[in-house]
Amino acid sequence: MANNSLTQAKYWEKRSDGKILCILCPRGCIIGEGKEGYCRHRVNKEGVLYAYFYGRISASHMDPIEKKPLYHFFPGTWIYSIGTGGCNLGCRFCQNWELVKGPVPMDIVLPEELARISKANGSIGIAYTYNEPTVWFEYVSDCSKEAKIQGLKNVLVTNGYLNAEPWDKLLDLVDAANIDLKSIRPEFYRKMSDGLVEPVKRNIAASVGRIHVEVTNLLIPGANDSTQEIEELVNFIASCSPDIPLHFSRYFPNYKYESPPTPLESLENAYEIARRKLKYVYLGNVRSATGQDTLCHSCRNPLVKRSGYQTRIVGLQPNSTCGNCGTRANFKLPGL
Repeated sequence: MANNSLTQAKYWEKRSDGKILCILCPRGCIIGEGKEGYCRHRVNKEGVLYAYFYGRISASHMDPIEKKPLYHFFPGTWIYSIGTGGCNLGCRFCQNWELVKGPVPMDIVLPEELARISKANGSIGIAYTYNEPTVWFEYVSDCSKEAKIQGLKNVLVTNGYLNAEPWDKLLDLVDAANIDLKSIRPEFYRKMSDGLVEPVKRNIAASVGRIHVEVTNLLIPGANDSTQEIEELVNFIASCSPDIPLHFSRYFPNYKYESPPTPLESLENAYEIARRKLKYVYLGNVRSATGQDTLCHSCRNPLVKRSGYQTRIVGLQPNSTCGNCGTRANFKLPGL
């Protein structure tokens, strides 16, 4: 490995005109000499593509795992969470746009040091989050390998907007992911996020059975909150697996989108629709008695109770079964 600003990237092809075609994500940036791709992470220097921000960290915190949100992966534990900058989508409603769009101070932390810090803080592992982690593919891959050596878990909080081959490589390295499915409809992705929905759907489906998967949908008034669209989204997730936990998250005005916050009634409507076909549905970023706790999908016995990020396991057995009726629940717990 060369110095941090000159780590060669993976997944690219050199063109005859000297430009580079990046094939990491579906955007397929064509990058001229001295230029960077849409995500800001990948730079053409003298006909070679480099992962320019390799090892550079803009944010690091110890977070409850529920903040990712992951409600069914080692509930009640803490995870060392890191971010850098940049993204390969252009959401008009981006909730972290300052980190994604603006210049931010960064510290250099190499993979072996990151794993050491995580373990020293009593974390269960490393969460790659805050901005879009798949665009720092090389760093996430190297950190994940070091974390595994240290017996730590790896978690992605991601938009899932990656080509099939690199996504498959990440699935060999990470243990869990919360994937942001912004809408089920192609026109939403085109107009609101400057992207495509099909790669995200493909990657959600490909993840089931290989890692622990949860899905988040930010519910935006007038944009993706119609009953019909919610039904379509729920039907897709159920077709992948009815065991996937689905989080409907409340939107607040941010970046370039000024619609008012999501009404509680819209979130509760989405919850009721999803509960018809999915076993685990939650409401996030809102104060509501609905959609916080996990109930056994068979007998409705409380398994996990939550208040904000405070979590209490009350009826879930260590073998991930209901203490009342014995029905298995979709949880990843120590030893399983």
